[in-house]
Amino acid sequence: MEERLIDLETRLAFQERTLLELEDVILRQQRELDRLARRLEAAEQRVEAVAQTREYDPAEEPPPPHY
Repeated sequence: MEERLIDLETRLAFQERTLLELEDVILRQQRELDRLARRLEAAEQRVEAVAQTREYDPAEEPPPPHY
């Protein structure tokens, strides 16, 4: 019985450590996602700003590669 209890306690300790490690990974990933979302938003704003200051002129477009 004592051996079984020790085995269960060992498994529980391992699972608790694993959960803490997984929580750290999730927090790091969330921070990275937040950082990337901010960079994407900034890039979208820059593209929009450039698009608003420049009129589209089809004559400026280079011909497709098959010509």
